[in-house]
Amino acid sequence: MVCPRCITSVREIFRKNGIEPAGVELGIVTLDSDIQEPAAYGGDTVTCLTREETRHPMTANAESFTAVDEGPATGGPSVSGTAETCTENDMNARMREIRHDLEGCGFEIIDDRKMQTVERIRTGVIEYVRGPEIGEGIKLSEFLQKKCLKEYSALSKLFTEMKGMTIEKYCTLQKVEYVKELLFYGELNISEIADLLHYSSTAHLSARFKSVTGLTPSQFRRLKSPALSPIDGI
Repeated sequence: MVCPRCITSVREIFRKNGIEPAGVELGIVTLDSDIQEPAAYGGDTVTCLTREETRHPMTANAESFTAVDEGPATGGPSVSGTAETCTENDMNARMREIRHDLEGCGFEIIDDRKMQTVERIRTGVIEYVRGPEIGEGIKLSEFLQKKCLKEYSALSKLFTEMKGMTIEKYCTLQKVEYVKELLFYGELNISEIADLLHYSSTAHLSARFKSVTGLTPSQFRRLKSPALSPIDGI
């Protein structure tokens, strides 16, 4: 789940099936605690976590989301009826419908705990790269530690094991893709892009960009049909 439209789509799917999410953001859906214990559906499980655990994901791949429990609702029950009236069978049926609808929109639920963490890292890197204000006062390693509630050394080892590249390499790929988009739109010059993405200089940006694309930013900008990749496909 990597854009506002994706977030809106996921929220509407839950609503259509009688569940009002407490929150939907990049890679995570937060459910209220009056939604019952983890509901198995189609071999998958929606994990309702405590407030302290709400940063742990249960995500999706092609587009990603996490279902977690954020504690008592303040605006009444999130499910049609109360926890007492919504039986386990009702919830299972709803979650099967939600899964079906999500898959119909190109989403894929991930249950494996390792892959949940990897997906949380991936979406965290995207947030960090595309929200340059985040990187002004915090390193990527610190940002991911806070987001995933794990030591960076463990996150780095897991990501490399599961994705075949380091977090730093993945971050570079995401930054280069973002630079390509900014060059394509033409609203910023190369110096402004370097400043926006916290490169130490335009030379630094150009070197990283060329190491990935084989072109300098200026050469890429002159292309008539530049190749852009979806950020969730990197």
